[in-house]
Amino acid sequence: MEITVQWVRTSWTKRSRGGEAAVRRNAAPTGFVLPDAVGPLAHVVRMREEDDFRPRGALEELHAVDVQLREADGRLRVFPRIPPLFALPPRRRRPPAVWLVPGQWVRWQLNYRFSSAMGLRDWSYWLDTFNIAHGPVAADAFLGTPDVLVDERGPVR
Repeated sequence: MEITVQWVRTSWTKRSRGGEAAVRRNAAPTGFVLPDAVGPLAHVVRMREEDDFRPRGALEELHAVDVQLREADGRLRVFPRIPPLFALPPRRRRPPAVWLVPGQWVRWQLNYRFSSAMGLRDWSYWLDTFNIAHGPVAADAFLGTPDVLVDERGPVR
């Protein structure tokens, strides 16, 4: 199975929920140019509030990306997992998995809210964006419009 995976995680606290910090956070890209050798690895990009949302990319093992990937009958099934501890915001019902034919790609977005132990620190938030293509794609493919967009973001207050 030949796939291309890019996982973009943006993380912040309440300090970036308004004002200039929120403007910088909201301007963070959801897709990046792929490095030369992605191959069976995932291109993982992190943008954190403490780094002023500057992207930091790396290649990681594909199993580090919490997404179910399965090929059947020449199509690729894509379905991000949500670990039980990451259940906030509440999700009424998850959308079904996406099936991609060769040459197609999906952008799937999920967000999360976390409280600190005993409420001693601020709330923290994550936005995960999974850009996944069935087969190889051009280096700039994830800068464009996906064939399938799944927006599973909920209110994080």
